[in-house]
Amino acid sequence: MPMHNPPHPGGLIRREIINPLNLSVSNAADILGVSRQTVSLLLNERTDLSPQMALRIEKAFGPKMDHLMRMQLAYDVAKQRAQGKKIHVKRYEPT
Repeated sequence: MPMHNPPHPGGLIRREIINPLNLSVSNAADILGVSRQTVSLLLNERTDLSPQMALRIEKAFGPKMDHLMRMQLAYDVAKQRAQGKKIHVKRYEPT
């Protein structure tokens, strides 16, 4: 059964990895080999988790890339479902 309000993976990464390890955004960025801004945007749920970032997180901290990407997909699907009433497309009926 799909979740109606799945968490953004960035928030989970912040709560479950970055905070428990007492890492700053700058420290995490250095470990992951990306910019501080890239990590900040993800942890503050202002950008999507990319496959490349998911792989970097797997290599650095352990959570499997596949799991992280499924979280991103679940988040994206729920977000679009919530916007469904704003999308007006007529059902195609073949003639």
